[in-house]
Amino acid sequence: MKIVVCMKQTPSGDSALRINAAENWIDLSDVDFETNEPDSYALEEALRLKDEHSAEVIVITAGTSNETKAIKEALAKGADRGILVEDDSLGGGADPRTTATALAAAIGRESPDLVLTGLQSDDAGFGQTGVVVAEQLGLPHATLIVELKTDGSSLDLKRELEAGWFQQLELPLPALLTIQSGINKPRYATLMGIKRARKKPLQRLTLADLDISVTPDVQLRRIYAPAKQKTGSLLTGTPAEQATQLLTKLREEKLI
Repeated sequence: MKIVVCMKQTPSGDSALRINAAENWIDLSDVDFETNEPDSYALEEALRLKDEHSAEVIVITAGTSNETKAIKEALAKGADRGILVEDDSLGGGADPRTTATALAAAIGRESPDLVLTGLQSDDAGFGQTGVVVAEQLGLPHATLIVELKTDGSSLDLKRELEAGWFQQLELPLPALLTIQSGINKPRYATLMGIKRARKKPLQRLTLADLDISVTPDVQLRRIYAPAKQKTGSLLTGTPAEQATQLLTKLREEKLI
């Protein structure tokens, strides 16, 4: 069984974030990075399946040439090999289809039995990349998975819905799943695992290697911090008059 896990690195939550000079993303020059937390749960599910089914686990990232942190951490935890699809257009602010196109091209060469992704990224938070990858690969897919079992030919899944409801479903393999955060408890890398990771293969691919080009659907033109405003208004009159004034103001400002 071959399992591919899509992962990425994101700015650490402890980093001081500043907007870059172009005002189209954050300044990454002095930012610390960490593995995108939702992807850690997808990796843990893959590693558990590896323990049960002697699977091969491949970790793949689409990003710039230095986005290897998540891959190296995954290799230290037990993944077998890593793939980085590198291009400047795949850096911070890339739209989901651009990222998915690069990932799908690399994943297609592996012909995996199962593809896992985290629910969303901690930086952009689109939550769309996984399902777009599935569409481009022509794979059946399911999102928000909170329980996963397989006999090697099909998947028995539990999917989280809204308002405390769940859905049981079965999918054939190969398939793609986006994993809900909290499904498991991600393991830590051991010292021996970190040493072994240094000898595990990390393949670097360019868009030219994959014979593809990407044209972003979405251009992030500007990001900025919310303006601080201290404004208020005093409602006068009887309680009924004040209520009418409040309702009018809410409607004018399109808050209701």
